[in-house]
Amino acid sequence: MSSQAQAPPIDLVLDEYTGAPRRGFRLLIGLCWVFVALVAFLAVFGERVAADAYGQDLATGISTPSVSHPLGTDDLGRDVLSRVIVGARTAVVGPAVITLGAGLLGGALGLLAGYRGGWSDNVILRWVDLMFALPGHLVAIVVVGVLGGGYWLAVAVLILLSSPSDTRLIRAATLEQRPRPYIEAARVLGLPGRRIAAQHVLPNLLPLIIASVFLGFAYALLAMTALSFLGLGVGPGTADWGRMLAESRRLIFHNPAAALAPGAMIVVTAASMNLVGDWLAERLSDRGRAQ
Repeated sequence: MSSQAQAPPIDLVLDEYTGAPRRGFRLLIGLCWVFVALVAFLAVFGERVAADAYGQDLATGISTPSVSHPLGTDDLGRDVLSRVIVGARTAVVGPAVITLGAGLLGGALGLLAGYRGGWSDNVILRWVDLMFALPGHLVAIVVVGVLGGGYWLAVAVLILLSSPSDTRLIRAATLEQRPRPYIEAARVLGLPGRRIAAQHVLPNLLPLIIASVFLGFAYALLAMTALSFLGLGVGPGTADWGRMLAESRRLIFHNPAAALAPGAMIVVTAASMNLVGDWLAERLSDRGRAQ
């Protein structure tokens, strides 16, 4: 009788096979959280950390990285590192306002359309279809450019252009919740529709909303920096990553760090927020299935 080693359970094999990638992914997510926290800290306290972001030294002019200026200086002798640190405020505040504003507007419309249905659902869906049919970035460039530009004007336009995606997402999630037993029980008890939507449906959508906020922030960050790069966001000379990237293009052969540093901050911040948003969406959805 031949003896044969018993095969290990499939769960053990999968854990051994995916253990290292999972640990690497957890480490990556941890680094993303640290970087997001660092950017948030710089957005709040950046001007205290780097007080000389707007100080000019025309005698120095353009210089490469050194001990006194780790990222060198630009054509006006301004310290690039200090400007990158201070630029976190305009790079983060605007996208945060866009994300929250679009989330509130889109969430309210999506909840109304998904729960009430009928003519309100048709009107909201037609508005969403119209907004999706428009080229969002081109509309933002045209509207902000025609109206004279400005940071908060760009924020307002991007809130309006970003809200349809949140509307469609929340509407679909509300339609999934509407036929569930707890909604029928609330209706049998005679609770008004507004109370059911606000106190029963909305709390069950919070995991989806939280994950959507992180994912929407990355889009808003790229949109705002693109407008600033084109000169339609913050004013000239302002410490902003998008504006710095535009103003430092001609310095790429003299001090590459002046252009690469703000570009790297934009890319890494957007990627970190995307990864954190994906991780939150997975974790919160798993928790919902477990319950």
